[in-house]
Amino acid sequence: MKSVLIIEDDPVIAEVQRDYLEAGGFAADIAASGDVGLEMALGGEYDLIILDLMLPKTDGFAICRQVREASNIPILIVSAKKEEVDKIRGLGFGADDYIIKPFGLGELVARVKAHLARYERLVGSGERKADELRIRGIRIDKLSRRVYVNESEVAFTSKEYDLLVFLLVHPNRVFTKDELFQKIWGFDSLGDIATVTVHISKLREKIESDPSRPQYIETIWGVGYRFNV
Repeated sequence: MKSVLIIEDDPVIAEVQRDYLEAGGFAADIAASGDVGLEMALGGEYDLIILDLMLPKTDGFAICRQVREASNIPILIVSAKKEEVDKIRGLGFGADDYIIKPFGLGELVARVKAHLARYERLVGSGERKADELRIRGIRIDKLSRRVYVNESEVAFTSKEYDLLVFLLVHPNRVFTKDELFQKIWGFDSLGDIATVTVHISKLREKIESDPSRPQYIETIWGVGYRFNV
């Protein structure tokens, strides 16, 4: 049975969420403050976290950032904060979803199931091998630095390959252009972060069935990019 941690200081909301999750076949625990929630989340015993932002002791943004540094498990932010800047900030800290209160509890359970299924596709069926990476229709042979899209080999430049592999091994995490430039090109490289945009466009042309509607590499407006699995 999959286990969900609910970090929510409103006891009524938290208990209703737990009831719906348990009815949906999940085990669920509640943390009523940010400091307790962070400690429980970092304990590594949960498959997914539902996270409020406005919490006593430690706020949800700080929790999201610290959990994401330690784990890739799905994090769903649920908050009454409706401003776009809050959504951008939450996604930028590594959240997988942002749900505005009030919301349908059936929708919450459906999103929990969808994010868990997506995460399991990454780690649950031999998706990661030492010398090979597989996500949906993409297969990468790390020893030969060859990339196959739907089992057809596609040619990549060295930096395109490095960028693709970096995004693929950090799924569902949002990276800014500056972060990607630092990771792939390094601080001492000539050029600027505009090259990141160019390389993302080239990757989409090579791996997406419709580059204008990308399914793999998603643009998070105002933040950067993330690789969806």
